[in-house]
Amino acid sequence: MECSFCGEKIDKGEGKIFVKKTGGSFFYCSSKCEKNHLKLGREPKKTKWVK
Repeated sequence: MECSFCGEKIDKGEGKIFVKKTGGSFFYCSSKCEKNHLKLGREPKKTKWVK
């Protein structure tokens, strides 16, 4: 799997999954990525540290 925000590879048994009401899901490698995407509403292409 890859992180939905930064694109980094996530090993099996690590990271977090956020499931939307519509059935879609986001995968995050860290709380940093999760917070930037969900809470702060940032776009990955505008952040410098994203691949």
